[in-house]
Parts: sequence; C-alpha cells; structure tokens
Amino acid sequence: MNSDHSAADMEWVREALRQHEGPLTRYAMSLTGNLDLARDVVQDTFLRLCEADRARVETHLAEWLFTVCRNRAFDLRRKEGRMTPFTDSMMQTQKAGDPAPSETAGREDSTRQAMEILKTLPENQREVIRLKFQNGLSYQEISRITSLSVSNVGFLLHTALKNMRKQMMQLEGEMS
Repeated sequence: MNSDHSAADMEWVREALRQHEGPLTRYAMSLTGNLDLARDVVQDTFLRLCEADRARVETHLAEWLFTVCRNRAFDLRRKEGRMTPFTDSMMQTQKAGDPAPSETAGREDSTRQAMEILKTLPENQREVIRLKFQNGLSYQEISRITSLSVSNVGFLLHTALKNMRKQMMQLEGEMS
C-alpha cells in the first residue's frame, strides 16, 4: 500500500495479518519443510498484500493470501532446489496450543496414526487435505489456489480420505 492508503487500509492489513499469519505459516511450512523459509514466504505474502489493491482482493482475501503464499513457496523451493518433507516433530511444534487434559491417549494415538498415514499420500492429496481441514477452505477456494478443477479437488479429497480411512481400519484390525 502506498502513501495514499488510509489508516483504515493499514488496520485492514494488520487484521489480515492477525487472522491469517498462523494458518499461512503452517501451510508454507507444509510446502517448504523449513520454518525459517515458511516465515519468509509469509512475510513476502503480506508485503504483496500491502501493495495490492484492497478493492480487488478484499472479497476473497483468504484465497488470495493462500494463492500468493503457495506460489511464493513453490518459487523458493525451485530456487532452493530442494524440498524437505514435513515431519511429525515439525507438526508438534506447530500446534495452536497444548492439548486439553481431557484428551485421551487413544485420541493421541489416532492422531499420530492419521499423521503417519497422511505422510504416505501423494503430495497433491496432502495439500488439498491441509487446505480443507487445517485451513477450512472451500473446494472452490482450493481449486483457485491450486489451479485444479473443483471436481479434481473433490476427487483428491475423496480418494485421500478413503485411503486414510482404509489404512486406519487396517491398523485398528491389527491392534485387536
């Protein structure tokens, strides 16, 4: 945003930062596998928001931010020439807070198993699952962010969840 922008515009950017910085950082982390690189990606994303025309992005802000973040992460990955997979230990450090005392060991085991199974899925399935369930985006928003058709997003989600469910059932059967 140049000097012509109002205090209201700057407050809008601050609110966008407050609301989206955490989810964007987790998403960038899942794409880059490096927290410092993820933070750089998110910083670049918000710098671009400051330069963007508010009227053009305000109605679809989350989608715009995730698209810019994704593109920047892929640009940096190409530039770096490497991709580090997102690990369980990284995921643990990215949790929003400590689990409530009422959470059971069984639930923690299920979560751990689901994360392990998620790692076995193809990258495109992992990405749409994260955008849908970690960030709460719609099929249409995911479609525009990833440049996939809405039906392809639905297919990838359906296939990923079906495969995860099948593997979870197999694990439960082995434990019985």
